[in-house]
Amino acid sequence: MERDTLATLPNAISLSRLFLAALFPVVLGHDLRLLILAAAGLTDFLDGWLARRRHQFSPFGALIDPFADRIFVLVAICTLLLEGQVTTLEYFVFIMRDIATAGAFVIAKSVASLRSATFKARFSGKLATVLQLVALPAIVVDQRNAPWAVGVVGVVSLVSIVDYTIVLWRARVRA
Repeated sequence: MERDTLATLPNAISLSRLFLAALFPVVLGHDLRLLILAAAGLTDFLDGWLARRRHQFSPFGALIDPFADRIFVLVAICTLLLEGQVTTLEYFVFIMRDIATAGAFVIAKSVASLRSATFKARFSGKLATVLQLVALPAIVVDQRNAPWAVGVVGVVSLVSIVDYTIVLWRARVRA
């Protein structure tokens, strides 16, 4: 991969979410955490918008953007779990799509008829990520929001898991 495909503004913006993820657990107080969550949401929108506007697409960018999203969400929800703002069940409901996606990727690369399948972002997955990024501030503001916020994320995540499963099933190579 050429250096200029790595060193793009959209990729730098995606990578900034890793820095924001590292900040989230060490920052105390609603206001700063809400600012970090807002910055994460903004960078999630901005990196994709800039990549499309500047035609700066790269395999690295396609990998780092969802990776940064997952790391940020995982660190944030783990922090909230450890601080008692979400229950263990809510935590697992919140990240079930991420667990399912990781499992599906491993399965797809292990099963011969699925190896050629490509994982591309789908609307249901993007919507689940957006809802995670909306649910997190709702929980930070008031942990009593956790049941409904996690519930909405859970329903959309389940839809996303079904959606990706259907796409993966249809992409299999028939022997």
